[in-house]
Amino acid sequence: MVVGSTVTEMWTRMGSTIASFMFVWAIVGQYCPYELRRYIEKYSHRMMGYFYPYIKISIHEFGGDRLKRSEAYVAVEAYLSANSSKSAKRLKAEMGKDSSNLVLSMEEYEKVTDEFNGVKVWWVASKVMSPARGMSYYAIPEQEKRYYMVTFHKKHREIITGEYLEHVVKEGKEIRVRNRQRKLYTNSPGYKWPSYKQTMWSHIVFEHPATFETMALEPELKKEIMEDLVTFSQRTGKSTMIAAMANLLNYDVYDLELTAVKDNTELRKLLIETTSKSIIVIEDIDCSLDLTGQRKKTKAGMELELDEKEKMKEAKEDSNGSSSSKVTLN
Repeated sequence: MVVGSTVTEMWTRMGSTIASFMFVWAIVGQYCPYELRRYIEKYSHRMMGYFYPYIKISIHEFGGDRLKRSEAYVAVEAYLSANSSKSAKRLKAEMGKDSSNLVLSMEEYEKVTDEFNGVKVWWVASKVMSPARGMSYYAIPEQEKRYYMVTFHKKHREIITGEYLEHVVKEGKEIRVRNRQRKLYTNSPGYKWPSYKQTMWSHIVFEHPATFETMALEPELKKEIMEDLVTFSQRTGKSTMIAAMANLLNYDVYDLELTAVKDNTELRKLLIETTSKSIIVIEDIDCSLDLTGQRKKTKAGMELELDEKEKMKEAKEDSNGSSSSKVTLN
């Protein structure tokens, strides 16, 4: 009876202490200046750090400019999508933006466990709502900020920050390459330079049945070409060969029509927008007579040619109001 009453008294005192603390904290939050409140929170978190043995790392979907998704976030998303289906209890299914398969991913606030070299970590998908900013018509609405958070014991800091996170990002990128849809890009004739959020390329899904297994080539030659492509991709003019190369290497295909390119500046912009894992096909480069580099000519011949070109240019501008391509290939 004495032990029971002692435990009851202890819980009563603890409940009273917690209630008092919550009341004081509510008063502090309501009446204390923001700077003082931030100061108290800062040092309270620091004190809790001495007793809390776990470390948390957040990977946010967007950086400060919010113009492009974080590559680390996308890689973590792919990694967890492939591994969370085995342990997560709440999943969401959707067609991936660059995938032809149904992609499973963690529901918000779902928690999953992962293990790496005997070290256990916990992942959670979460989000916060940023408050609206501005006034009236120019106000920025409330925005959703998603992120993944990984929690681990502080004694495993070096393993997680040095090896595990690198492993997650690397495997996540490989999963995205395996699952993504290959695309066929082309630049449109007469395409004007768009705004900074748009692109100069238009694309469709690249679906071609050609593979090296189905191509009519000698086995030794086929093997030699495949080994060369894996080491360093070669350029070729055969559409079937290009399709087989793209399917083998999981590369996108960019079909570049030089006659639709206005000048060298636009050509550079087009090339800058291509992805690193891609094959660039230049259409009928030998037929683009106006795009070839100039050869050395006599002074009289050059003057005559310039006069003729000026007349042709003026006639063309008068007829359709557009200038000819000024791309030069040296």
